[in-house]
Amino acid sequence: MTRIAIIIGSTRPVRNGEAVAGWVHDLAVKRGDADYELVDLKDYDLPHLDESLPAAAGVYEHEHTRAWAERIASFDGFVFVTPEYNSSTSGVLKNAIDFLFSEWADKAAGFVGYGVDGGVRAAEHLRQMLGRVKVADVSAQVALSLFTDFEEMTVFKPAARHEDAVTAMLDQVVSWSEALRPLRV
Repeated sequence: MTRIAIIIGSTRPVRNGEAVAGWVHDLAVKRGDADYELVDLKDYDLPHLDESLPAAAGVYEHEHTRAWAERIASFDGFVFVTPEYNSSTSGVLKNAIDFLFSEWADKAAGFVGYGVDGGVRAAEHLRQMLGRVKVADVSAQVALSLFTDFEEMTVFKPAARHEDAVTAMLDQVVSWSEALRPLRV
């Protein structure tokens, strides 16, 4: 079965990403069309990029990189749950992407952004970054506003209409992940 990671793109002590990712995961597993797993960057404690060689070389000297590579390699596609910080994604998510190359390649990705303007600029930056590591991004995305989808910017209460956006995004991520499978074999 197709395996999709829902990656929590923030490691702040108090963060909205965990609630958002949990909501996406709950909606996703009801579909039954793929195996969906939460992947929390907090669990990997990746330092600022510390490998001697570029990720494209595929030579990882540190155990934390090898563990991260193994985890990412096990998936066919991704949903990135990203905050928007200063018109971009989080530094920790950028760093996690930069650690690897071939493990990302020829897979699909969708985006669930949240922020003052729905995290749309963070998603756009992710599209550029992921294109460089050969990830095919889907057009459907979810944009959650800190003003309308959260109480006091911290308690997640998404508008019901966002469920349709999640469905559309997951439809595309799953179908693209499956379509790209021959390139990964």
